[in-house]
Amino acid sequence: MLKTFDLVLIGVMTATAAVTYTIKHRAELKVEEVHRLEAEIKLEKDTIDLLKADWALQSQPNRLERLVKAYNEELKLQPTESTALVHAKELPMLKSEVPVPNVTEAKVNAKGATEASAKSATVASAKGAPDTKGAQATAKAQPIPVPAPRGEAEDADQIETGSVEE
Repeated sequence: MLKTFDLVLIGVMTATAAVTYTIKHRAELKVEEVHRLEAEIKLEKDTIDLLKADWALQSQPNRLERLVKAYNEELKLQPTESTALVHAKELPMLKSEVPVPNVTEAKVNAKGATEASAKSATVASAKGAPDTKGAQATAKAQPIPVPAPRGEAEDADQIETGSVEE
């Protein structure tokens, strides 16, 4: 006859066997997923290598020169002049750097009401109170950056490279 303790041990062994099988099955599924992802990564890398090789063939100077000669009358291509190139500092500013446009407030009563609201906004912003009008007033006060003209002594053939976000 089986004792109660033996039945408990058989139940614990069955439960651990079920848990072990479940963990093993989940691990096998994860290994299959890893292999699938590795195959996808390899395929993407091979595709990138193939596209790079294709780009190298397509952008060969001899090939491009032949195409320019063949389609010169249709395209009417001209060489780029060195004065057509710009420096990074001469490019327009980023959208995040564009100052807030000056929006005129609607005149409710007269000039005095607009001046009073402007004074209260500047006083509130000076005191450190959170006021959106004060924040807009300080944003409006910032000067608009203008691209610097290219110097006469600069070499026109030399091109600066770098980030626009300096």
